[in-house]
Amino acid sequence: MASRTAAAALALAAAAGFVLTGSVPAAQAAPPGTKDVTAVLFEWKFSSVAKECTNVLGPAGYGLVQVSPPQEHIQGGQWWTSYQPVSYKIAGRLGSRTDFQNMVNTCHAAGVKVVADSVINHMSAGSGTGTGGSSYTKYNYPGVYSDPDFDNCKSQVSNYQDRWNVQNCELVGLADLDTGEEYVRGRIAAYLNDLLSLGVDGFRIDASKHMAAADLSNIKSRLTNPNVYWKHEAIYGAGEAVQPSEYLGSGDVQEFRYAYDLKRVFTSERLAYLNNFGEGWGYMSSGQSAVFVDNHDTERNGSTLNYKSGANYTLANVFMLAWPYGSPDINSGYEWSDADAGPPNGGTVNACWQDGWKCQHAWPEIKAMVAFRNTTRGQAVVNWWDNGYQAIAFGRGTKGYAVINHESFGISRSFQTQLPAGNYRDLQHGACVNVNSTGWFTATVAPQTALALRAGATC
Repeated sequence: MASRTAAAALALAAAAGFVLTGSVPAAQAAPPGTKDVTAVLFEWKFSSVAKECTNVLGPAGYGLVQVSPPQEHIQGGQWWTSYQPVSYKIAGRLGSRTDFQNMVNTCHAAGVKVVADSVINHMSAGSGTGTGGSSYTKYNYPGVYSDPDFDNCKSQVSNYQDRWNVQNCELVGLADLDTGEEYVRGRIAAYLNDLLSLGVDGFRIDASKHMAAADLSNIKSRLTNPNVYWKHEAIYGAGEAVQPSEYLGSGDVQEFRYAYDLKRVFTSERLAYLNNFGEGWGYMSSGQSAVFVDNHDTERNGSTLNYKSGANYTLANVFMLAWPYGSPDINSGYEWSDADAGPPNGGTVNACWQDGWKCQHAWPEIKAMVAFRNTTRGQAVVNWWDNGYQAIAFGRGTKGYAVINHESFGISRSFQTQLPAGNYRDLQHGACVNVNSTGWFTATVAPQTALALRAGATC
């Protein structure tokens, strides 16, 4: 079990934005399939994930579900224990190998692909007995790794301007695997291949920045499906030695600047500035960027909006799903006041919005926009309108139209769309909206709310 020092270091790393993340030959451009929205069910037990795939994710149109790391890890109640592996057995607090296999099968039956959060940069920070009964000490994991399999630098990463330090030293005191070694590469690939054998459709690679891009490419080339979807966690830092774009050769990369900038715009700038949001802001290419309003690290370290941000958070998610940049992740976790606190009920979700589970993926305003995104896929932004400040509206070709009012007062006006004439149901409130023969409709949008129309959703 990790020492309190390691626990404090992990919390400090999250606060500083140094987060735990991943991937080769032919890069996968955006998640597999035509539905690119991922529900990230953070710290949900696999049995609860399975039920959610059937009851909510499949029917809502989510294309993927991302589950927390399945491998055996250190014991402890904190969420970050999941990110300190001690073996590659599927035996963490979230469920057994059988639970995991049942979850994959159930989600597939619901039309939802499964992405596994994968911790391959490091092992634990301490010694003890893991959640699956494996005894271990730091640098010695019987049957898996021994001291020579770890990097020679035994001090913590301390200088993000130094590539060697970032990729060879220990992230917050965690035993750093030498991913340049043949055995280590093969052992990691064997773990990922095991998950592929259970039907996993992709991987979110934790702490990619702390592994050389060439090492990850080599590991991916050893997989039974070397073109499988990879999503690298590589956090952007201005002027840092290791940049996220280095990892585009082996998969998609999470574009952290997207989330940082959404927070700034929604809290202290103007929504009108979003009219060229994405590559126009210097981000990586849309087709290989994974985007989010928040994730499990950033919601805790304050670098992004989170569920405590009220309408700013809801509207930012609505905008992300309506706007055609990147592949969106919807973070779905639980209430916390202690940033280290683990999941309620050990990860069992008896019902959304009970026992502290926030279930953002099922918030009506957010869930409705998943179908909007699926319907408008491939459609250009048209008919942009803004009032110069906090109210914006835009169409998505002939398939959709969205209005977001971040003002403190209602917006009443007529909007030009390219939608065919008809009576459409507002996805945000359920009211009927008439689009006339020239594509115009008139509506009042209340303060801090949105309106969304999509082809196929009629009254």
